[in-house]
Amino acid sequence: MYNTGRHVSLRLDKEHLVNISGGPMTYSHRLEEIRLHFGSEDGQGSEHLLNGQAFSGEVQLIHYNHELYTNYTEAAKSPNGLVIVSIFMKIAEASNSFLNRMLNRDTITRITYKNDAYLLTGLNIEEIYPETSSFITYEGSMTIPPCFETATWILMNKPVYLTRMQMHSLRLLSQNQPSQIFLSMSDNVRPVQPLNNRCIRTNINFSMQGKDCPNNRVQKLQYRVNEWLLK
Repeated sequence: MYNTGRHVSLRLDKEHLVNISGGPMTYSHRLEEIRLHFGSEDGQGSEHLLNGQAFSGEVQLIHYNHELYTNYTEAAKSPNGLVIVSIFMKIAEASNSFLNRMLNRDTITRITYKNDAYLLTGLNIEEIYPETSSFITYEGSMTIPPCFETATWILMNKPVYLTRMQMHSLRLLSQNQPSQIFLSMSDNVRPVQPLNNRCIRTNINFSMQGKDCPNNRVQKLQYRVNEWLLK
């Protein structure tokens, strides 16, 4: 686990490979990195909005197409290069077991400053996923420069949870090194971008289907969010 100065980054060692396939993916993709985005206040910090509302954070699992490309760097600038699975983070009384391992006090305080790193072992990637198979997907860009438009985004339809104390610990991480002035890593998000006529697809069963996009894909997708999800 690594403080990049912009993200909390978790990278797998090369002996433990995690691949995903199926769903909207034509190829198998290999997990390269997990990044955390979060806000300085509750209700902001996610890079995607749901019904115009942000969440307190967002977990992004970044995968590259290992069938077409030899590594992440090559895939990131190439067609069909990346798949990014995005999961909203929501504050609750109890936390997701995977996030609990990452964000407990003994662990997170070891990466307080830029370039700090700490080895985590025994993690199970499956535990980061919420209990749902529903998702929304679209073709878009990376959210960090140079923002290549080579990514397929998959947004899971349920959040994962972390405690208020764990979110507070994230906000105490610094963008800078110890010798420099403290500057919180919070609000490490790219502003929301226009849809630009992209088609948004989903496996959620809607009663109404649009005709603007082929294959029954809805171009301007909107749906009502359960109130408990936004509280």
